[in-house]
Amino acid sequence: MAQPTDLYRHNPLIHRDRRLGESRSEWVRSFACTDLKPLIVCRGPIRKEAMDVFEEMGITRYGILLSEKDSIVYPNALAPELRQFNDTSRVHRVPDYSGASKEERVERMNQIVQIAQDNGYDAVFAGYGFMAEDEEFVATVEKAGLKFIGPNSTTQARAGKKDEAKRTALEVKVSVTPGINNVTARTVVSKFPSRKQLLAVIEARKLAVDPRVAADEKLSLEDLADQILAACYATGQDLYTIDELGAQVQKEVVAMFKEHPRSRVRLKAIGGGGGKGQRILGGSLLALEKATEQDIAAAAVEAPALVREVLSEVKATGAGDNKNVLIELNIEQTRHNEIQLLGNGEWCVTLGGRDCSLQMHEQKLLEISVTQEGLAAAIARAEKAGKAAEAKALATDLEILKRMEADAARFGQAVGLDSASTFECIVDRDRYYFMEVNTRIQVEHRVSELCYSLKFTNPSDAGDFFVVESLVEAMALLARHKKRLPKPVRVPRFPASAEARLNATDASLSPHAGGVIRFWSKPIEGEIRDDQGISLPNPDTGMFMRYRVAGAYDSNIALLLTKGDHRLQSYQHLSTVLSRTSLRGQDVATNLEFHYGLVNWFIGQNVMAKPTTRFVVPYLTLVGQLKEEAGKIDTVYAFLEMKRHYARKVAAANPDDPAMAKAMSEVLDRKGTLLTRPMDRLLEDPHLLSGWLSLHRNDYRLEGGKLTWRRNPLVILQETYEYLNMAWDPKAPAAEVIWEHDHALLARAMRFYAGVRKALGLSEEQFKELDEVLAKEAPQGGYDAATWERIRAAHLGFEAGKELLGLLFTIAEKVKFFGFRVEEDLDVTIPAHLHDADLQVRMKKVLVPPPQTKADEIVAVSGGMYYGQEAPGRPRFVQEGMHFEKGQPLYIIEVMKMFNTVRAPFSGTLDKIIIQGGEGSIVQKGQPLFKITPDEKHVEVDPRELEKQRRSATGEALKAILK
Repeated sequence: MAQPTDLYRHNPLIHRDRRLGESRSEWVRSFACTDLKPLIVCRGPIRKEAMDVFEEMGITRYGILLSEKDSIVYPNALAPELRQFNDTSRVHRVPDYSGASKEERVERMNQIVQIAQDNGYDAVFAGYGFMAEDEEFVATVEKAGLKFIGPNSTTQARAGKKDEAKRTALEVKVSVTPGINNVTARTVVSKFPSRKQLLAVIEARKLAVDPRVAADEKLSLEDLADQILAACYATGQDLYTIDELGAQVQKEVVAMFKEHPRSRVRLKAIGGGGGKGQRILGGSLLALEKATEQDIAAAAVEAPALVREVLSEVKATGAGDNKNVLIELNIEQTRHNEIQLLGNGEWCVTLGGRDCSLQMHEQKLLEISVTQEGLAAAIARAEKAGKAAEAKALATDLEILKRMEADAARFGQAVGLDSASTFECIVDRDRYYFMEVNTRIQVEHRVSELCYSLKFTNPSDAGDFFVVESLVEAMALLARHKKRLPKPVRVPRFPASAEARLNATDASLSPHAGGVIRFWSKPIEGEIRDDQGISLPNPDTGMFMRYRVAGAYDSNIALLLTKGDHRLQSYQHLSTVLSRTSLRGQDVATNLEFHYGLVNWFIGQNVMAKPTTRFVVPYLTLVGQLKEEAGKIDTVYAFLEMKRHYARKVAAANPDDPAMAKAMSEVLDRKGTLLTRPMDRLLEDPHLLSGWLSLHRNDYRLEGGKLTWRRNPLVILQETYEYLNMAWDPKAPAAEVIWEHDHALLARAMRFYAGVRKALGLSEEQFKELDEVLAKEAPQGGYDAATWERIRAAHLGFEAGKELLGLLFTIAEKVKFFGFRVEEDLDVTIPAHLHDADLQVRMKKVLVPPPQTKADEIVAVSGGMYYGQEAPGRPRFVQEGMHFEKGQPLYIIEVMKMFNTVRAPFSGTLDKIIIQGGEGSIVQKGQPLFKITPDEKHVEVDPRELEKQRRSATGEALKAILK
């Protein structure tokens, strides 16, 4: 018997023989990389991927770098990739780089170079980690005579820093976001407002500024200040304090608010990435028709504090650190699109685009391929279906994509791109603005790999070529052979692809660290699972090994990818993957259910939709409202009330035959668990309910306060079991699937209706017509009278109780769920009330109730690193004995590399600070931090009163479904 393929270690979609040195072609063999000896200095899924790709390329002498966080600080978080490693001499250690000061970073760089030189490595691969975009690190590697598998230091300088990239984009005539990219220079000019004073600074500080530049009187003061700042960075000097920078940013923000009314402003540290080092301010101005000077001043007042936050987050608070912060207009209705680039310093090619608009906290969640071929095919399908508005909208996207790809290639050539990078843009209807370039491989790079491969052809022989399907492989080839590589042609591979980031977050998408994964189901066919090696079994026992989700790293656990013949198919397959993924453990929380609900929301609406970056928060708010209303439904009470309703109804129709009422009661009893088990599952998880409602939005109608069915509810019930991955499986635990007797009953019903529909010539969608035919006493469809009577009786029995499923739709109606929708032109309509900040905060607490606490305590909202002040040397947020107001900052919690300011949920007096330890102490979720006296006393709600309220709400909902 053939053994099943291990789709984690031997997946045909991502694993293949890449040994060019074994080709029959001499020309192809000349591009072998078996002599490359790279040191992998990143962590996460990209480290495991690099190990796999290098081995497939025949590279046997590679090493990996571990820090103390990989093994010591977080027990059970030891790099799981080591399970496939049998040579400990290639495992090296160095203190952690990500949180180091400037001096420590320099020391780490030299340590890494020394490790490489001492152990015979000739290249460094940094993936998408902190070092991948560190110009100084890349330069250090290059100076040591090592190859850097990624863009060179010159490209990093021109494209990697957000301010320089923006200047380059302007030079090559690429549209950029309105804003200011030199606020540090403006800060210096504010402090030294004349050329004479600036020149005096050069002399006093002994700065190495080119004398010709200093003598150029045509050079603006700001450009001169930029030259002086560059010299300061080289010598580790500061010309201004962070407070002075914050004051200048505040001044510039005020000016931007005045120039762009009813807009917000985004602050971006130039060294940020992956959502780090970015903050948005000005939300209070969005709804104001005409903001006053006072309104604008109030909106800008938090700018200095936010500047400190972004600089702290990217570790740029040290002396001589480049503290420049971009101040940009926040394009409100924007989509986030990006173009994959690859170059060798002379040529630059694009590999289509990716839509990354579905994100939160600047962290991408769902990434979808966008290709010219895919859009052209979608336009043709829309036109064939008579969807003119959709076809027009897609045609606009196609034109924008063509422009973005052309501009991206031009930008890549302008900066001499010699590896993989990403050209990131924001799209506003028929316009786009360049945002930044990520001078590294992206987390979501496989989305592009699935859509295109690269064909490298011998310039002397068109029949002599090799194909590359991996960007990591392409980067290694470029590092080893650079300009020898001819310009490749991109070859379409699969028409569509999608990636969901499986993150350690709770139901509100807030980071949730510290849990231990004890079980993870195996990948299914067509699934790509990129994790850090967590799914690698114990090499001795073949058993899954537990893994601790450590809070020091990014919240990402894995990347789940699928492909399809078109976007809908890729979504559908992703839905299947998410449905069949089982991940269990101790205190483990992920966004798996969120993704499943969201993917199915789009499948039920239109997968070609154009959501903006403002989609997720109001969507979560709506899901919170679903949970709030779902919590008011008592299915047991509803079932009993339905039985009473049927008893009255049957008794009225058969006053002389009490046996009929008893028979109907028995029929309903047999359906109790069949109906309520999947309903309870949907009511317990609003993310699942959201996806389910979207899929079935056209299966019912509410008229005159009464619900009617457009499809057979038993068919919907069967689909619900499949949606919840609860379909019958004799090998699965009973708790996880439909029970056997319920399965038998449902299967019998499906066979019955299939036969009747066939005899009556009706389709599955014609339930209303079927119901009307079966209501007729005269035999139909060629049946004799006796058979017809039995059919009608069976129909009555099978359909009895179907109404209960309709309770789920009453919840949707109550929260106006379907008002959040995709329009014919693919724009997403978001009801205005879902943008209400207070409602968003309240629904976040509904999705994830705050930790249980005493009335006189404030506890940690999550695990992480606790800070009681904004930055070292700054005053503490709160002191013992002080009164605090609702919304006032209390402390900062650092989780998964993100700094989260926690504000007071109510007003009160702080009696005692009980958190032990200094700044940077590790706290657990629910740990008491402060003893307080609230201004208002908390009143406990009587459980009996809650039960009474649930029954009342359930009874009210039943009015719409019981007839």
